[in-house]
Amino acid sequence: MEDTSLTDRLERLGLSEKEIDTYLSILDHGEAKASTIADDAGVSKRYVYSVSEQLEDRGFVDVNDHAVPTLIRANPPEEVVERLSAELSSLGPDLAARWNRVTEERREFEIIKAQSTVVKRIREFLASAEDEVTLSVPAKLLPEIEDELRETVDRNVLVFLLLTGDESTAVDVASDVAPASVVRVWTERAPVLFSVDTQLGLFAPYELLARSNAGQQAVAIAQEQLVPILTGSFFGNYWPIAEEAHVADPEPLPTDYQSFRHAVFAATRYQNQDEPIVATVDARPVKDDDGYRELTGRVVDVRQGLVNPPNSRFAVENALVLDVDGDRVTVGGPGAFLEDYEARGVTLEHADD
Repeated sequence: MEDTSLTDRLERLGLSEKEIDTYLSILDHGEAKASTIADDAGVSKRYVYSVSEQLEDRGFVDVNDHAVPTLIRANPPEEVVERLSAELSSLGPDLAARWNRVTEERREFEIIKAQSTVVKRIREFLASAEDEVTLSVPAKLLPEIEDELRETVDRNVLVFLLLTGDESTAVDVASDVAPASVVRVWTERAPVLFSVDTQLGLFAPYELLARSNAGQQAVAIAQEQLVPILTGSFFGNYWPIAEEAHVADPEPLPTDYQSFRHAVFAATRYQNQDEPIVATVDARPVKDDDGYRELTGRVVDVRQGLVNPPNSRFAVENALVLDVDGDRVTVGGPGAFLEDYEARGVTLEHADD
């Protein structure tokens, strides 16, 4: 049984069956002539010479070809193990460097089985966020990612956080250092839905993060065609029925927004405070391809379901209604088709009057 186990482990080091037989024969003798090892291992003497050179290169044996006849000596096992360990350790940085050359965009799908890995991916994705984050997560997990969420908010990233499960009602998020721009709570066990900048996403069953031994699997996604589906499900299926627990104040104006939803959020907050604002948008008509042009107008309405009170006609509608030289025009974000214009950038500032 011991020989079988030892053989299996040596095979995992890349040795063939004949190489293992030869090496174990050398090890049994300590030091011996090639002819003795060949007889014991059942191989030719020429093979013993050949494989001994290879074993010597790897530190397993020492070949004394100055002696007549040539003697082959097994190196002390602790020296062999030490050398192998050093080789593996030196291999780590090279493997990591090659792995890191693969960008997150190329790692399109990753199946995750461990709760700890899901938490690690959430932290990594949060660190890369530049514009917007949506996240539904069991409330009991909040302490593990709270610092990363606050750091994300501090970078002026718009963060929508839905805390789920029975523990959600006990979480105090109404503070100046809230972990998200908008926080909602829901006592039901909703799945984990996570998206970052429409580029990175993650889906996991509630049980995988609520219980460490749930036997469930998560999927991390780096596929810009699929991540918006997670965002749409978040805002369409779960966000509207959760209870609003915290809404941050908008940033001081004027401010430029590359994320259209972020602009809608800020405009809504100022509208709810009866603060008149003006929007300048880089937009193009939805119904033709006249190219982008600058539109400036007073914000007279906002259609959204991000914060209370919602007034969107459907869950994921986000639009600004502007008065442009006496005409009311509607502006949506990238991919808009119901509005008059599709915007790729928005600047908000206070109105003069």
